[in-house]
Amino acid sequence: MSDNGFDRAPGAGRGRGGGAPLAPESGARLGMSGGGGSGSTTSSGSFGGPAQLLKQGFAHHQEPLRPPKTVPPGTSVAAEQTKATTLPEKNSSNSSMAKPQVVVAPVVISKLSVNAPEFYPSGYTPNHKETSLEDGCDGFPTLTEYVQDFLNHLAEQPACFETERAHFSETLNGCVTTDEALQELVELIYQQATSVPNFSYMGARLCNYLSHHLTINPQSGNFRQLLLHRCRKEYENRDEAAKGDEAARKRFHAYVLFLAELYLNLEVKGTKGQLTRAEILQTGLHDLLNTLFSNPMDSNLICAVKLLKLTGSVLEDAWKEKGKTYMDDVIQKIENVVLDANCSRDVKHMLLKLVELRSSNWGRVHISSTYREATPENDPNYFMNEPTFYTSEGVPFTAADPDYQEKYQELLDRQDLFHEYEENGTVLPGAGDPYFDDDDDDDEMDPEIEEAYEKFCLESECKRKQ
Repeated sequence: MSDNGFDRAPGAGRGRGGGAPLAPESGARLGMSGGGGSGSTTSSGSFGGPAQLLKQGFAHHQEPLRPPKTVPPGTSVAAEQTKATTLPEKNSSNSSMAKPQVVVAPVVISKLSVNAPEFYPSGYTPNHKETSLEDGCDGFPTLTEYVQDFLNHLAEQPACFETERAHFSETLNGCVTTDEALQELVELIYQQATSVPNFSYMGARLCNYLSHHLTINPQSGNFRQLLLHRCRKEYENRDEAAKGDEAARKRFHAYVLFLAELYLNLEVKGTKGQLTRAEILQTGLHDLLNTLFSNPMDSNLICAVKLLKLTGSVLEDAWKEKGKTYMDDVIQKIENVVLDANCSRDVKHMLLKLVELRSSNWGRVHISSTYREATPENDPNYFMNEPTFYTSEGVPFTAADPDYQEKYQELLDRQDLFHEYEENGTVLPGAGDPYFDDDDDDDEMDPEIEEAYEKFCLESECKRKQ
C-alpha cells in the first residue's frame, strides 16, 4: 500500500450516518500535526482507531428518538414519562458538547365516546335528512323552514309525493292556525312552483291535495281561494309583464305554465258534489293566450306554443261544450303571426307544427270503425302486421305491392292452413284435419316453389364446388 493510503479498519472514523463530518472542535482536540499512534500518518494529520475514538468519547452523537405521543396499551402515563426522562445523556468528560434536550410530549386522554350524542355547532340547523320530516314542525325553528324543506325535498325526489303528502298535510293542520300562516304557505308554494324548473306540475298537484285536506278556513278564505287570489295578482299585470324586460317575461312565462298545470290538476267540487275544473282558470288562460299573441316576441310565442301543447285539447273540448269557437280564433292569430310578425324562422316553424297538431285533433286517435272495416285508404297501419313473402328470385313483396296482390293472397291462404301447428312442430288442439293426414299430398309441391327449390340447390352446389 502506498504511503498516502489509510491503514484503518473499514468504517473507522465514520458515524452511522454515512460519512457525517465531525464537529470543528473535535478536529482541534485531535491535533492535526503528526503524532504517534497505531494509525498511519498523512499530511493532514493522524486519526486514532475506532476503539480509541470511543474511549475518548468522540463517537458521532445522534439525536435521541422522540418519545411517542400516545401511551402504548398497558403502560401508565407516569412510567412512560419516567422512561422518556431517563434517556442516556452525553459523556461527562466532554464538557464542550451541548446537552441534548429531552422534551416529553404531553399525553392527551380523549374523553370522546362512540355512545356520545350527536354534536351540532352553534347556529347550525339540520336539514330534513337529519331532523326527518316525520318529526313535523317540532324539528324546525319556524313553519317557513319546515315548508321550504319539504318543497326542496319534493323537488329532489318527486316520487315521494304519494307517500309523504298525507303526513305533510296533517302537520300543517296542526301548525297553520292563523290567516298569516296560511297566506305564507300559499306564497311559499307559489314561489317554488314558478321559480324552480319543472316544479310547476308537482306544485299544482300539491295545491290540489292541500285544497281538499287542509281544515283551516279563516275569514280571508281557504287555501284554494287564497291561491287563486295570488294568481290573480299576476294576471292583472299580464300586459306589462309581456312587454317587460327579459327577466319580467321569464317570470310571466313561468306563471302562465303554472296556471296551465293548475287548470289540469286543480279539482273543484260542483253543486252536485262532482269534481270539475276551475272555470275561472279556463277564462284566464284564454286571456293569457291573447296577451302572448298580441306581443309576438319569440319568447312570448314559445310560451304560447307550450301552453297550447299542454292544454290545447282540454281547452278546445271545454269551449266546444259551451258552443265557443275560441280555438279557431287562436289558430287564426297563429296564422297571422306567421305571415306578418318578425319572429324567427324556428318560431314560425313551431307555430306551423302546432297548427298541424291541432288539425290532427291534438294527436288523439278515435277508433270509429272495427278492424274488418279498415281499408288501406282509411287506415295507415293497414299493412303493418302483414307477413312478407319472397319470389323465386328472392325479391320481397307484401300486401301493399300492387303487382303481387293476387299471389300474396294465394300464399296467405295457404299459410292459414297451418295455423294449428306451432313453429316447433307441436300439434295444437283441433289438429286432425284430413288435409294433414293425407300422406300422398306430403310429396306434392307447388310448381313455382319446386322450381325455386331446385334453383336453390343448384346455386348451393355451385358455391360448394368453388
